[in-house]
Amino acid sequence: MTETTTTVQPIKLTPGAVTQLKRIMSEQQVPDGYGLRVGVKGGGCSGFSYILGFDVLKEKDQQFEIEGLPVYMEKAHSLYLLGMEIDWVDGLENRGFTFNNPNATESCGCGTSFSA
Repeated sequence: MTETTTTVQPIKLTPGAVTQLKRIMSEQQVPDGYGLRVGVKGGGCSGFSYILGFDVLKEKDQQFEIEGLPVYMEKAHSLYLLGMEIDWVDGLENRGFTFNNPNATESCGCGTSFSA
């Protein structure tokens, strides 16, 4: 497997998102060698849904690091995700990860689906 590491970070994680992701990794005892997988998949009410989870590095991935957190993203997904910011919101009406994607031409009310 060929590993591709890039120094340019195609996405941004806010400090709140990094804190929550590291907490989740610790609480869920995510094994060494796993990183944060960010991507898209077809579906959702607007055409695409975001993928956010922990996974191992795969052959088609690019790899980068944000605040000590390894991040994996399939190279083909960067077209849809370049410049996106992932944040953690902890409010009275909304709690969870939010996706601020400058490439999205439409998004749905739930904030986890978009079209480009």
